[in-house]
Amino acid sequence: MSALRMQFLSIAVVVFVGIWLTGFDKAHWFLYVPVVMFAFAGISGICPGLIFWKKVGFKDASVQQGDK
Repeated sequence: MSALRMQFLSIAVVVFVGIWLTGFDKAHWFLYVPVVMFAFAGISGICPGLIFWKKVGFKDASVQQGDK
């Protein structure tokens, strides 16, 4: 498992714990969206947010430049 995937899982756990401490009945449903996306990215290795922003036109920072 890569460090990036562990980062995604760690963020998902922290946000989920925040939702849990707030109360599942008090937290808005939209707070579950990043938890699900981060968990999916951590487990599968496919990051929906990164794919979206690449399609919009932003470059991936992990792409190596040949001029350095």
